[in-house]
Amino acid sequence: QVQLVESGGGLVQAGDSLRLSCAAFGRIFSDYAMGWFRQAPGQGRELVATINWSGDMTVYVDSVKGRFTISRDNAKNTVYLQMNSLKPEDTAVYYCAVRSKLGSYNIWGQGTEVTVSS
Repeated sequence: QVQLVESGGGLVQAGDSLRLSCAAFGRIFSDYAMGWFRQAPGQGRELVATINWSGDMTVYVDSVKGRFTISRDNAKNTVYLQMNSLKPEDTAVYYCAVRSKLGSYNIWGQGTEVTVSS
């Protein structure tokens, strides 16, 4: 079983940057695609970005394209989310997750909170 631990969240001002990290422990991390999700207060969980097992295919939700970058270092069992030009609407708890071979996200971290002030 893989365990995920997110870090890097915090309180920043609009226009600032943050880099979130998600460290994986357990099963072979490099076999799996990964995703970053976020959940704003009072809203549902939203898929923000995904990356395939090798790191050469990424997908982003429209609202973060050009500002966020997902990447991974399989040697360090870590996936990252670089967030630039942050906006107040990016405020949320951010989660990383493992995508199973069947396509569902079935292993989640505990989340890291990002707050962007205007």
